[in-house]
Amino acid sequence: MKAAEIRQTFLKFFESKGHTIVASSPVVPGDDPTLLFTNAGMNQFKDVFLGFDKRPYTRATTAQKCIRAGGKHNDLENVGYTARHHTFFEMLGNFSFGDYFKRDAIKYAWELLTEHFKLPASKLWVTVYAEDDEAYDIWHKDVGVPAERIVRIGDNKGARYASDNFWMMGDTGPCGPCTEIFYDHGEGIPGGPPGSPDEDGDRYIEIWNNVFMQFNRDEAGVMHKLPKPSVDTGMGLERIAAVLQGVHSNYEIDLFVALLAAAKRAVDAAGAGDCDKESPSLKVIADHIRACAFTVADGVIPGNEGRGYVLRRIARRGIRHGYKLGARKPFFFSLVRELVNQMGEAYPELRQHETRITEVLKQEEERFFQTIAHGMEILEGALAGGTKQLDGELAFKLHDTYGFPLDLTADVCRERGVTVDSAGFDAAMTRQREQARAAGKFKMAAGLEYSGAPTTFHGYDHLTHEGAKVTAVYVDGSPVSAARAGDDAVIVLDHTPFYAESGGQVGDTGELRNNTSRFMVEDTQKIQADVFGHHGRVVEGEIKVGDTLNARVDGEQRAKTVRNHSATHLMHKALREVLGAHVQQKGSLVNAERTRFDFAHNAPMTEEQIRKVEALVNAEILSNADTQARVMPIEEAQKLGAMMLFGEKYGDEVRVLDIGSSRELCGGTHVARTGDIGLFKIVAEGGVAAGVRRVEAVTGENALAYLQGLESTVNQLAGTLKATAAEVPNRVAQVLDQVRALEKELAAVKGKLASAQGDELLSQAVDVKGIRVLAATLDGADAKTLRETMDKLKDKLKTAAIVLAAVDGGKVQLAAGVTSDSTAKVKAGELVNFVAQQVGGKGGGKPDLAMAGGTDASKLLQALASVQAWVAERV
Repeated sequence: MKAAEIRQTFLKFFESKGHTIVASSPVVPGDDPTLLFTNAGMNQFKDVFLGFDKRPYTRATTAQKCIRAGGKHNDLENVGYTARHHTFFEMLGNFSFGDYFKRDAIKYAWELLTEHFKLPASKLWVTVYAEDDEAYDIWHKDVGVPAERIVRIGDNKGARYASDNFWMMGDTGPCGPCTEIFYDHGEGIPGGPPGSPDEDGDRYIEIWNNVFMQFNRDEAGVMHKLPKPSVDTGMGLERIAAVLQGVHSNYEIDLFVALLAAAKRAVDAAGAGDCDKESPSLKVIADHIRACAFTVADGVIPGNEGRGYVLRRIARRGIRHGYKLGARKPFFFSLVRELVNQMGEAYPELRQHETRITEVLKQEEERFFQTIAHGMEILEGALAGGTKQLDGELAFKLHDTYGFPLDLTADVCRERGVTVDSAGFDAAMTRQREQARAAGKFKMAAGLEYSGAPTTFHGYDHLTHEGAKVTAVYVDGSPVSAARAGDDAVIVLDHTPFYAESGGQVGDTGELRNNTSRFMVEDTQKIQADVFGHHGRVVEGEIKVGDTLNARVDGEQRAKTVRNHSATHLMHKALREVLGAHVQQKGSLVNAERTRFDFAHNAPMTEEQIRKVEALVNAEILSNADTQARVMPIEEAQKLGAMMLFGEKYGDEVRVLDIGSSRELCGGTHVARTGDIGLFKIVAEGGVAAGVRRVEAVTGENALAYLQGLESTVNQLAGTLKATAAEVPNRVAQVLDQVRALEKELAAVKGKLASAQGDELLSQAVDVKGIRVLAATLDGADAKTLRETMDKLKDKLKTAAIVLAAVDGGKVQLAAGVTSDSTAKVKAGELVNFVAQQVGGKGGGKPDLAMAGGTDASKLLQALASVQAWVAERV
């Protein structure tokens, strides 16, 4: 059976047993910042097992795409060097949510393996948890597996319920015993059965694991029986394919045979010539293209943090292995086509996003190829001396300057038996971050020492607060008892309506005052997570610790800011709808003037896409829907589908904002209704980093002012062109056509003039030892005319060295030309530089044609007169 047939047979078998076929979830877990990548079939059903979610079915079966290349489950280092390790793999699974249990799960597995996949029963071994007599009896008495092929796996880690055959979701929660099925590859392969001293060999390979969730483990370690025990099983498609196709390595199955062949073709075409088809490097490439392509398809792009960094590590590791084989130009991205051929039918997202996947990986590969040669040269030089440990500073330089992730450097070193000074690398990384922070011009007051009570924020509902108590005053970064008129200071209050800069939204401005004193707040920043510092100047009286002040936020500035902030949420959702689910926020700045939003996307937005985003946002504004803010446990927010940013640290409770059809976690201030935004207009779009775009937009009266400014510009242009506003585009096009026509006429006239002058100059050429030498000026010529005239003179003079000059506005333009039969003696680049230096310039170029410029036209005739002697010296 081919891999595709195996996958389909598995799903259809369980469908015949009453299971619902559920599509694979993305490799990027939806709105789950706690999980780097989907690494098991049960991930998408986690809330079902925990009781937080209920599905319309109680039996399910899936072919789940999984990635293990970061965090706890990281197989990256072994890929390419073992028979079964992958970064990307497919997990076939069947699940029961309180429906059937051990007996049916075991019988289903045995029936599929022996009757449908036709595996000999004598080749199959099973393991059970040592205390699970129920599973043992089902295998032995019901299925008929001989006792000698059933292995009890007990407490082998020194603590009860810590066995290889006892599964736990975590320290607490659902857990239960496992039963595994092994395939015996035969006596020709070294290794012993599971549970034996030689179990780590390759003869007996686990192909299926059945987890029976029947307990809930509390914080004291006590096991309580679940009212509805469940089943979670998994069988690696690649492993069972190797068994059914009669091969020992996963890399010999049909899917990998095709990818390996494509990898070899691509690497050979990129400079390797004819690389070794058995090289482990080809296996690395074939494996890594799967992980990279599926990750990009699900919305990740290469970056320097989180999932983007893992993607970059995997891609660059694959590229480096191609380089190791001899590839000297991008090749990795071209494998996407073959991957789509192999897996596009089972996973339509590959075919749907093929172009984008190819473009993203090509950009990443081109970027890495710009530095890989130099980086490898430095690394090879460091390893050539026989060192046993690579210096951490050098490893950091390779990372920082040449784009070599630490584990890529470690990968190269491992091949030579060399370790990497990771502590030195970490120290260099920390030093750089500290320097970057020190160089930053942030107004955060993190250095202020504060030990008082936290600030209570009232700004979601109110713009004023009376009777706020001053708990701290700072002048020049130091705590003081009072700040006087004229002092720049930071004031901390026990209660405030002022929003402190956070989440991209700038801090509020306004004033603090009482009967004797007034403080103008120019910015609000967090001193600590829940302590707000009001930055500004004392303009009247003095502000003392213990004073009572009335706080008033600048309502106009706040209103403009919240319009932009709320519009940012709507724009984020619209961008995902128009560009795709891969769009992820990479940064934002929201102030009273505009919103600036950075997001992951690998291509400029088209005019049509910008218009679609604007239309979607303005439609939300016109709906005038209420904005709703709710504080809830993070698990509930995840269940509601609130957008979360990977890598952000969220507390146990979060604030969920519903703005129009957008639902995100946000602690900022917002409009009461979407209609309060008024109007939304994108004013700029561009790239800010590799794979990151930036959109800037305005709202409300700022949007109106922007559009009125554009209208004014168009009306002024229309007046100049003596046309209506609607006629401006056609009239501008006509004017440009006229300008281009005139430029062509002018160029033709210049050409004719130069040609005529050139013919006149032929008689001025002087024979110098067999070479015709000509040095003259061309009136009114530009650089293009000089070159064209030079070509004509060279053709007519046959063997010659020529210098032509033109003067425009006191600037000198020079061209030197030497016929091909004379470049061995006279170089045009040297000749033009000789003349240029005399007129206050310099230049150079090819041996047969070179250009230069100068600033001193008064010395041009003298410089041209010196050409004959210069040529004579070299002939």
